[in-house]
Amino acid sequence: MSESESGREAMAVVLDFLPYGRAEDDRPQYQKEPVAYALTESDFRLLELTLEKEESVGIGDSIPIDPLEAREHIQKLREIAYDDLTSASQSELEHAVVDIIERDEERFVDFYNDAQPITLRLHQLNLLPGIGKKLRNNVLEARKRKPFESFDDLEDRVSGLHDPEGVLVERILEEIREDDLKYRTFARRD
Repeated sequence: MSESESGREAMAVVLDFLPYGRAEDDRPQYQKEPVAYALTESDFRLLELTLEKEESVGIGDSIPIDPLEAREHIQKLREIAYDDLTSASQSELEHAVVDIIERDEERFVDFYNDAQPITLRLHQLNLLPGIGKKLRNNVLEARKRKPFESFDDLEDRVSGLHDPEGVLVERILEEIREDDLKYRTFARRD
């Protein structure tokens, strides 16, 4: 379900803020607009936001990016690739992903509850780092008995699955960084 379907506005987490614009912009400082780099909370897209002149945001802030009325302070919004991020944005990325997962734990625990086969030989759970056939089968068996309620519940009930939240963080970061992945579960690309 998209955020617009659920009635919530789309939000993004700020990864970096450049109050005087990009360094490679050679216009005089008074002509430059502030720029922020952000990560969408719903589908982990990377954005470059050109803000109104006097706007200021902090790293880690959640800001509305949709609907249009909610983003009056944003002049332009464009999707970018991982390599277009500033080095500060790149180093903040993992923290932002962890924060998003922790704020919406139920959504990510439900991934373990709802993951399905992709092909006859490949399951969505197998896309997660460190999850092979045996661990996948342990997850599937445990969820048949009762849906998982939290990451702690998952870790307690599935033998061999340590840090289920960390496994998701690794996969999401891989999907954000890599352009040529065949399967994407979390990070959308247009």
